[in-house]
Amino acid sequence: MRVALFVTCINDALYPRTGQAVVTLLERLGVEVDFPDAQSCCGQPQFNTGYRHATEPLVERYADAFEGYDHIVVPSGSCAAMVRDNYPRIGAKAAAEGRGRVLSAAAERVVPRTYELTEFLVDVLGATDVGAYYPHTVTYHPTCHGLRMLTLGERPRQLLEQVEGLQLRELEGAEECCGFGGTFAVKNAAVSSAMGADKARHIEASGAGSVCAVDNSCLMHIGGVLSRSGSQVRPLHLAEILASTRNAPL
Repeated sequence: MRVALFVTCINDALYPRTGQAVVTLLERLGVEVDFPDAQSCCGQPQFNTGYRHATEPLVERYADAFEGYDHIVVPSGSCAAMVRDNYPRIGAKAAAEGRGRVLSAAAERVVPRTYELTEFLVDVLGATDVGAYYPHTVTYHPTCHGLRMLTLGERPRQLLEQVEGLQLRELEGAEECCGFGGTFAVKNAAVSSAMGADKARHIEASGAGSVCAVDNSCLMHIGGVLSRSGSQVRPLHLAEILASTRNAPL
């Protein structure tokens, strides 16, 4: 099995520990992980802001960078959803404009092989108990792309429930958006802040010491709101919890 890590922009630039955690976790499970240097942005910021044509070269770059791998693992629900849901749309629109099937073909090469991390663990490896140890209270925020576009369902919770020592606390209004939404947080700052405040209030009410999710972009937003309110709750990507063991605690 040849597996490649698509680390994503925000993890590469701001949260490198998440990428490291994914490699640690997968190697512990017997998976050999490669990191293709040619990888770049998936194009989500451009596409969501309306620059579809500027996104197209990134679709081809993604397909070329991950050529030959059996699976592409992505520690981000939003970036995985960009590839799986929007790459075919981009290809179809280019074809409808009379520009051929190059982009559609690129999407067809990568969409079936692209997995968000928890999908890969549960659906491909068949693993829910990954040997993790995290003796703390945790609440889980299901991010919008993972919840609604990828329909991750119970996969993240199944993994968390098997972590030794972890106490999973329920989160009121869990399925409500945290308010980040990429450029939404910039264009609609007041609404974004209000949504973030609601999410932070529910996280505090859960009594958990950590809040985890499958997207560091959402955790960045949530963490900022929590920090400004003086909260001691720790935002953590799910991969970091799953990578933690008794011998190498987080």
